[in-house]
Amino acid sequence: MKNLMITRRSALRGLGTVVALPWLEAMGPLTSWAAGATPSGQAAPNRMAFLYVPNGKNMADWRPGKEGTLPEKLPGILEPMAAHRDHFSILTGLTADKARANGDGAGDHARALSAFLTGCQARKTDGTDIRAGISVDQVAAARLGDRTRLPSLEVGTEAGSMAGNCDSGYSCVYSSTMSWRSATQPLPKEVNPKLVFERLFGSGSREERARRDSRRKSVLDMVRADFSDLNGKLGRGDQRKLDEYFSAVRDLERRIEQAARLPELRTPEGAVQPKGVPDTYEQHIRLMMDLLVLAFQTDSTRVATFVIANEGSNKPYPFIDVREGHHDLSHHRNEQANKAKIAKINRFHTTQLAYLMDKLRAVREGDGTLLDHCMLAYGSGNSDGNAHNHDDLPLLLAGHGCGTLKPGRHVVYPKETPLNNLWLSMLNRMDLPTVQLGDSTGELAGI
Repeated sequence: MKNLMITRRSALRGLGTVVALPWLEAMGPLTSWAAGATPSGQAAPNRMAFLYVPNGKNMADWRPGKEGTLPEKLPGILEPMAAHRDHFSILTGLTADKARANGDGAGDHARALSAFLTGCQARKTDGTDIRAGISVDQVAAARLGDRTRLPSLEVGTEAGSMAGNCDSGYSCVYSSTMSWRSATQPLPKEVNPKLVFERLFGSGSREERARRDSRRKSVLDMVRADFSDLNGKLGRGDQRKLDEYFSAVRDLERRIEQAARLPELRTPEGAVQPKGVPDTYEQHIRLMMDLLVLAFQTDSTRVATFVIANEGSNKPYPFIDVREGHHDLSHHRNEQANKAKIAKINRFHTTQLAYLMDKLRAVREGDGTLLDHCMLAYGSGNSDGNAHNHDDLPLLLAGHGCGTLKPGRHVVYPKETPLNNLWLSMLNRMDLPTVQLGDSTGELAGI
């Protein structure tokens, strides 16, 4: 390595563009928090991401069976995660009590998402007097935001209204928004990959961004001079790492531009075309996941939420031979044919989660990988969609949390254990000690 020391906050700059750098050897040694930072180095930051899927699960194909080490043969929905068996745990028995009616009548879907990260009862209204509670991601963002360029990142793949009645008298904001900065301030998600990319790598006014787009120049072209200067000062290993990182950024640019140029699909009669860019749902999910990886890799943020589909979503999945709407199928009436189709949708979602974990494991960072320095919580605020129950939720916790998690297990908790106890435990592993969050009663043991 050549005699050069740069900081993790270093960036390459061009006209209206800022490109953060991944960790390089020239930044000094990087160790996990569990091992502690070396006197001359830095500790790898812990990150947290929350991924939400709607309408519950076909629970018979989700639970791994007995408590303890995950079995060699995973249940059908989890089979796509087989290569990551040692990198995730299934948590059984957690409850989102504030997703229940508690005297408010119907509206389980709206409450499921609004209570998922808050542990608070949503006010039943379809007007402007909405109220829930601060979500765990925003507790972290408020205390970590000054250390990164973006306090948090909120993304999704299905647009949702921020007003109107979407579920039995509940505002649409409740069933389309997971992140809440305060009890009365929901944070809308971004579903357009191009705009997420610009948020990560773009700066300057709208006019500057428009001017950049009109020139059709790559973000990386804008910073070429800085890149050439830096690359000439780095050692061979850093040069390779920087080239791999820039190749990933350029590939994302290319895929986003290609998606934007695709002709509008002709929707078959009776089918509902998913909204958003691009038109292919799987490609849309994976583009968002790639952006999330880049956001963590460059330490642009350490907190993210991803609503893979809105709660109550009735999206069909004809590309996996499920032409009925997801929500309609979730009311399966115990018919095995319907349950089998729900399981196919659930399996499609875990296949995407496996893709995200593949990407995180592929990024080397100091003495480990990006997955070693992450905590990913994946699940739903509903358990069985037919029963609309909010106990025994399907929850998966992935990553190693800088050595603070012990994955590879099925952990069973007593009935009615608050889901927010998990979020409290994750905050404490971010070195953000928190005593109370929503309806939490204390930290979870055994994770």
